[in-house]
Amino acid sequence: MGATKTDFFTEQQNKIAIIAKALGHPARIAIIEYLLKVNECICGDIVNELPLAQPTISQHLKELKNAGLIKGSVEGNSVCYCIDESAFELLNIFFSNIISTVKK
Repeated sequence: MGATKTDFFTEQQNKIAIIAKALGHPARIAIIEYLLKVNECICGDIVNELPLAQPTISQHLKELKNAGLIKGSVEGNSVCYCIDESAFELLNIFFSNIISTVKK
């Protein structure tokens, strides 16, 4: 197999692009904001908070989890979701670097 286009970019560039893509939907932003507010919750809590069906919320949670923005732990029959701090630290470093460069 040949090289994919992502092979031409650094690991950090690829990670940030994956995170940015996951954040590219307003429902996912709302889920992140809700998780920041409540610290952790199950899918049903988010369904009660947002005007979306459970399967739609589940798909958005899957995208956020695959991008590393949230993590989930199994508790009984449910998965309890919370923010994954490491992805946001990467974003903080990336955007802080941009902001400090632009302000010069």
